[in-house]
Amino acid sequence: MPRPPNIYIVGAQCTGKTTLVNNLRNYFDSASSQEPPLLITEVARTVLKKHSFTAADVVDPDRSMQLQSLILQAQASVEREAANSSQWFISDRSGADPIAYALRYVDQGRAQQLINSPEWKDLRSGMQGAAVVVCEASREAESWLMDDGVRLMPEDVDDWIAMHKMFCKFFKEQGIKYDVLSAGVGDHQERVDYVLQSWQRLKAWNESN
Repeated sequence: MPRPPNIYIVGAQCTGKTTLVNNLRNYFDSASSQEPPLLITEVARTVLKKHSFTAADVVDPDRSMQLQSLILQAQASVEREAANSSQWFISDRSGADPIAYALRYVDQGRAQQLINSPEWKDLRSGMQGAAVVVCEASREAESWLMDDGVRLMPEDVDDWIAMHKMFCKFFKEQGIKYDVLSAGVGDHQERVDYVLQSWQRLKAWNESN
């Protein structure tokens, strides 16, 4: 029996990613028929705290590149550890996140340094075989925009939606298949069910090939 595909929950800030990841963890913890996954928590917050970055640094080109490079390295490190444990995982964010933010808030040329890195090469390969779900940012979910004092807040709804579009554009360019979880799906269980359907489709395909 092949190892189940990993799950990545990604997208712009304030789109319910961590809540969704925690609900997925609760589901798998109670699903006796399935080996529970490892949980990769958001590495960016750890990097921000450890290296004394602030949310404002995300839009400062030099500081942002330092920050995004450290986040990419941290994600690569935790995924290597997960691979060595032979367990499948659910990841709150991904290696694509720091690159998407560099593309959005720095520039294509400098972001390309991250895209060309060996860390991204390995992470991309893993994501191409995983269930990747992008949580949508949209006008109907504007009420979700709440500042927690840590994350970078978008300037407005248009900026928020542009960040969502950046993720989708980047995944297409990198050959990573993904599903978009509509912001119109607000019920927690329905959001979990959407991810499970995406994951189960991929799992069934892997088992039949």
